[in-house]
Amino acid sequence: MKIVEIREKTVPISSPIRNAYIDFSKMTLSLVAVITDVVRDGRPVVGYGFNSNGRYGQGQLMRERFLPRILEARPDTLLDERGVLDPHKVWDTMFRNEKPGGHGERSVAMGTIDMAVWDAVAKIENKPLFQLLADRYGDGTVKRKVFVYAAGGYYYPRARTTSS
Repeated sequence: MKIVEIREKTVPISSPIRNAYIDFSKMTLSLVAVITDVVRDGRPVVGYGFNSNGRYGQGQLMRERFLPRILEARPDTLLDERGVLDPHKVWDTMFRNEKPGGHGERSVAMGTIDMAVWDAVAKIENKPLFQLLADRYGDGTVKRKVFVYAAGGYYYPRARTTSS
């Protein structure tokens, strides 16, 4: 298994919305697609990520530093012991030759790529990401009720269910 290509595109949000700090008509965001050599239904498995609004797209940082590091790495150095893409090893590869610390714009760039890698891994393992994370870092139990803080207090969103 390997990453065969990573695409990044910086696109405008182009929204007329503005608040006290940000005019979203000038904002951009980065879209990332991590394309693997795993094939399902005749198509490669692709993980997607994007950075949220409130931060500008970080395509230049990605294209200049982080994407080349991933693509230049030996594919086996990015895999876990089962031969599956390991997001932690991808993160370590991106962080090579970087000064330690938070650095906001760098974390947006790396986090956007990280999101796409995790999406690809979940698709490769044929699980929703929330279940993959519960299996790997918990007891496999998914809590369907989660508190969310919103202006005005906490609330518990209702779980969405579908019926056939």
